[in-house]
Amino acid sequence: MNRVIMIKKIADKITSLLVVWVVAAVALGLVYPRAFTTLAPFKDYLFALTMLGIGAVLSVDDFEPVFKSPRFVVLGTLAQFAIMPALGFFISRILGLAPELALGVILTGAVPGAMASNVIAYLSKGDVAYSVALTSFSTFLAPVLTPLMTYIFARSIIPVKFLPMFLSIIKMVILPLLAGMYLRHLLKTKIEKFIPLFPSLSAIFIAFICGLVAALNREALLSFSTRIGAGMIFPAVFLHNGLGLALGYLAGIIYRFGEKRRRTLAIEVGMQNAGLGAVLALNHFGKLSALPNALFATWCIITASILAKYWRRLPPSD
Repeated sequence: MNRVIMIKKIADKITSLLVVWVVAAVALGLVYPRAFTTLAPFKDYLFALTMLGIGAVLSVDDFEPVFKSPRFVVLGTLAQFAIMPALGFFISRILGLAPELALGVILTGAVPGAMASNVIAYLSKGDVAYSVALTSFSTFLAPVLTPLMTYIFARSIIPVKFLPMFLSIIKMVILPLLAGMYLRHLLKTKIEKFIPLFPSLSAIFIAFICGLVAALNREALLSFSTRIGAGMIFPAVFLHNGLGLALGYLAGIIYRFGEKRRRTLAIEVGMQNAGLGAVLALNHFGKLSALPNALFATWCIITASILAKYWRRLPPSD
């Protein structure tokens, strides 16, 4: 039992320091790119392994809110896939981003919610069961909705092929997720003591992918090339995340949700699985398109943590 507690403490510490690992990985990628570029061919397998671990954390009970109150889950998913891709499109147009960066911002908005949002929802005194249901539901819909939203909003910028993206998400996300859930069902209590390790593996992978994107875009990041408008990507990411949080909360008000679900919806909309976006960008569009995703993955954790700290001081009336 002591060993299990020790493993949990170490894993929780690794997960809680996600921002530190990401910043350290980005710095290492800029200083010594080979630390990440040598592992680039294995990025798909690493992401699949991460999703396998997340699947092992999930159980059939986590989907109970989907079946008991499907309206709330459908409305939340609708808000996420309507708000974030559209925001990405308008922000990239207003800021005049280069086509590769604009595509990256749109792709950031088109991916499903981040798995870390479940932890943030808990810290925010939100509805954790609703958060898990939303994240899981949007993830299972991602093979269709992510390439579809990317196609709708980015086709006028760069050619977008639906089928290759669809197959990539099936291979890297859905199959490993289902395999992880089956593994948990198969092993039952035997796997319980290892469950705390899976979120920490996810944190390590996010740091790795951010470091890889930084290494591949080293010249653009260090020079802030005016040709590609790299300097404008920072305000684009800040606006995308901030407006996503605000409009997600507003959607909860429009839906007449209680305060706990409003907070949860704000977090689900404002936090994206940008690690998936970065891998999709690297596989289908190019290294520069992955840059907004890597920056978003870092920044959304920071803002969501600050928001959670604020909300924790204000217990919801419901």
